[in-house]
Amino acid sequence: MCKKHVIRFMIQFKHVTLLGCFFLTSLMSFAQTSIEGRWKTIDDETGRIKSVVDIVERDGQFFGTVVELFRLPDEDQTPHCDKCDDDRKDQPALGMEIVRNMVVSEDNTQEWKDGTICDPKKGSIYDCEMWLEDGEPDVLKVRGYIWFVFRTQDWLREVD
Repeated sequence: MCKKHVIRFMIQFKHVTLLGCFFLTSLMSFAQTSIEGRWKTIDDETGRIKSVVDIVERDGQFFGTVVELFRLPDEDQTPHCDKCDDDRKDQPALGMEIVRNMVVSEDNTQEWKDGTICDPKKGSIYDCEMWLEDGEPDVLKVRGYIWFVFRTQDWLREVD
């Protein structure tokens, strides 16, 4: 009789362990679908890494700040947003909050919308959408647009 209880216990323990592993794996994959963290911005015209943007959540909205710049020797090493018309006017690009007020889409938890993105070089502010494509949690698609005109860039998640 005692042997049956031990075997039954071992089988139940095995099932609980497997369920626990499945649950942890699910949590880890869910965490990877967040846009929080550091992202390398890739220039869609040159393919060059331009900066690193740190995206954080505040009160259910997402904001992104430039924390690192990659400049060519012939480029201004400390660019400022001299063409901006809002509170970012004449601010240095390094440290500038370029992504504002992004919220998770009600339809898809891997899409963010209703925010804006600033191009410090042009001083332009665009409506913004971001999304992670299935199977690519480390590539953030970032689209800035005005009406039907848009540009989409791939931002790469910085991995520790």
